[in-house]
Amino acid sequence: MQKKIPQRQCMGCRERKNKRDMIRVVRTTEGTVSLDFSGKLNGRGAYVCPDAACLQKARKTRSLERCLEVEIPEDVYNRLAREMEGNTLG
Repeated sequence: MQKKIPQRQCMGCRERKNKRDMIRVVRTTEGTVSLDFSGKLNGRGAYVCPDAACLQKARKTRSLERCLEVEIPEDVYNRLAREMEGNTLG
């Protein structure tokens, strides 16, 4: 029997995709927001496709902020954009 691949929903395009193919944004228990490339940080997570269009849509609709229940700092959005420019995920 083949192992089940975890799926997560993108906050931009709302499509379900493989968890490993996406970027996780996490709100830690201290309330800080950061990017989590290991997928193992404690806290509430939200996922975005490594696509600038998805990030732009998630930012416009404020879906990351609603999901994480906290204001997303500008530097987190900027870092996400830089990671997507240098995307090696696929």
